[in-house]
Amino acid sequence: MVEVDTTITLIGSRLAKEGMEFIFEGESNECNKCKLRNTCLNLERGRRYKVVRIKTPSIHECFLHDGGVIAVEVVKSPVVAILDSRKAIRGAKISYEPPKCSDVPDDMYDLFFPEGLRTGDKCTITDILDNIEDEDICATPLKKVELQL
Repeated sequence: MVEVDTTITLIGSRLAKEGMEFIFEGESNECNKCKLRNTCLNLERGRRYKVVRIKTPSIHECFLHDGGVIAVEVVKSPVVAILDSRKAIRGAKISYEPPKCSDVPDDMYDLFFPEGLRTGDKCTITDILDNIEDEDICATPLKKVELQL
């Protein structure tokens, strides 16, 4: 199992549920006048996170969230993606590169270009989920995998 670092941050109290996943979109103009902005904005923009624990039931006022914000512990969520099967080895540490296929089906686009993962990201393959051997999709065999940043 891959060891994952946790981060304490603030999110909207109505969204703060253990197991909830989200993509951190960065700051809003409203954040400039907030004294808690450094705690809210300590995540990496465009990354997928998962709430693993509610830190405290205390609600803090927020200019964006009408129910205020609450302290939570988050981890970067695993990302499901498609890889060339030759690179898909459980436990391998890789630099992510999407497969070079000429025609990506619409229903698989999110697996070829998953939100929260960028070309060149260093990650670990934590699980092999499925084989994809459809030559209409790609000339090379592919695997659906779970990656941890």
